[in-house]
Order: sequence, then C-alpha cells, then structure tokens
Amino acid sequence: MLEQNIIVVGTSAGGVEALTYLVKNLPPDLNAVVIIVLHVSSHGTSVLPKILSRAANLPVSHAQNGEAIVHGRIYVAPPDYHLLVEQGYLRLTRGAKENRCRPAIDPLFRSAARTYGQRVIAVLLTGMLDDGTAGLMAVKMRGGVAIVQNPDDALFSDMPRNAIENVEDIDHIVPLSDIPSILVGLVNIPMEIEPENPIPSKMEFETEIAQLNLEAVENESDRPGKASTFGCPDCGGILWEVEEGNLLRFRCRTGHAYSAKTLLNKQSDAIEEALWIALRALEEKASLSHRLALRMEARNLPFAAQRLKEEAHSALERSAIIREVLLKDDVNKG
Repeated sequence: MLEQNIIVVGTSAGGVEALTYLVKNLPPDLNAVVIIVLHVSSHGTSVLPKILSRAANLPVSHAQNGEAIVHGRIYVAPPDYHLLVEQGYLRLTRGAKENRCRPAIDPLFRSAARTYGQRVIAVLLTGMLDDGTAGLMAVKMRGGVAIVQNPDDALFSDMPRNAIENVEDIDHIVPLSDIPSILVGLVNIPMEIEPENPIPSKMEFETEIAQLNLEAVENESDRPGKASTFGCPDCGGILWEVEEGNLLRFRCRTGHAYSAKTLLNKQSDAIEEALWIALRALEEKASLSHRLALRMEARNLPFAAQRLKEEAHSALERSAIIREVLLKDDVNKG
C-alpha cells in the first residue's frame, strides 16, 4: 500500500488569505508534509511563515537548503529561491525565473512529481496568469493527485481556470472550504501501488535546469521542444517551444521559462517600456531643438532657427502620438 503524504501547494494573488484558511483547517496530527510556494517579491523579507503560524495547527517555517522533509510540518519557499523536492530533503536554488517568478510553482510541482510520483498531492489555489499548470501536468503524468480551487470561488481565477482548461483528469475542482477535508481523507487512506509511469526526459531536464545543473544547461542535443523565432525577454537567448497537450510553453538555454500567456504579458511590458523610452527621447529632442533655435535667432541665423523649430515641432507631434497610445493602454488596463 502507498501513502499519499507529499502535499505541494501553489498560489499567487489572493494566496495569503487562501493559505491561512487551508492551514487553519489541517489537523495537528496530519500524516503528511505540506510544501508551499506563494509568489512573493524577490526583494525584502517574507513574513508568510509568521502569518500562517498564527492560524496553523502545524509548525510553519521557511525551507532551508538541504533540510530533511519531516511529516507534520509546513515548509514555505523563501523569497528569490525556487523550492525543489529531492528524495528525503528540500533544495533551494537560484535557477532562472519561470513565468517571471522565483519562487515559481511549476518547479516545485515538477520536482515533487519526479521524486515521489504517486505519493504527491498538488493543490493549485487563487492567482493570476497560469503558473502551476505545467506543474500539475507533471503530477498527473506521474500518477499523483491534482486538486484545483474552483475558479468561481477564487479571489483571482486565472491560475485555476488555466489549469482546468489545459490539464486532463484533474481529480478535484472544489471550493477552498472543501480542500482541507479532501487532503485529510487522501493522506489517511492508503492506496494500492500501481506501476508508475517512467519519468519523462523532459521532466528530468526541466528539473535539472532549475537546479542550475551546468550539464543540462549546455546540453543542446536533448533539449526538449524545437527552436522558435522568439527571443527570451530576460536574456535575449533563443526560446525553445515545448508543447504538452494544449499547453504551449517556452524555455531559453539558461532556463527562463514562460507559458504562452506569460510570454505575451512580458512582451507587452517590453513594448510599453520601449514606448516610454521613445517618448522621453522625442521630448528631449524637441526641448533641445527649441533651445538651439533660440540661440540661432539670437545670432541672426533665421534659416537655421526655422529648421530647428521644425525638428522640435516634428518631435513633439510624434511624442504626442506615443503619449496617446500609452494613455489608451493605461485606460484599457484600468
């Protein structure tokens, strides 16, 4: 018989409230370990363990690199580190960001699936965009259990909805209030051991690259997917397309990874940044041209002054167009 006692939880926007409810309703004698990734800023100090400790019946702490996995404990990913699951212990790594996040959910889910297979229960809660979807696929591929918060119950429905749309055979799609009792039931009912699906080479590769394994980074021949025409927004390298069912993902040579939606979002940010740079340059050109025109007039050089005034006017016209685009984009976001 097999015990499902490796619980991995991923969440983002709205996650503090969801996690507080979840840990509050887990019993003190839970026969499992709970490992959590919440998207947090890379800068500053995370107080999530303190917040969860006030509500939890189990001890909560930030994970430490190399720390042994102990049942009846809750481990939280610290800022700016991916949290990975190895056989019997936890690993922290500064691997490349995935879906613009470090810590990210996919590396946690993927590493747990690789190491513990059918013993893994993955829980995906409220959040924006779609981190966690590829990780849930990995869990299901290895015979684990996938639980997703009902999007209608989530403060932010993107992450649960994307998982439901792309991952086949999710075991439970339920409100947050049902998840604690489902977890207790799963860990207390041993299941028969079934033949495990082999670990796909793609899962091995992506877990190794999250660990900054130099051999995986430099391995060009076995890289999953195919080269795309897109460049990595973070490092400029070629992005490789990885298709899993209906899910399209991208990963560069150094390990940055994006879902299609996250890549589109990142490209939109890059366009906005480029527009702001262009706006500044045009307005500076207009200001300098106008100033030089005044100097030409003072030196009684009317033709040179007129040419500079025309350049200033042209720069202001183009900057006005860009400003209008930026304002419209801001209104649409609002």
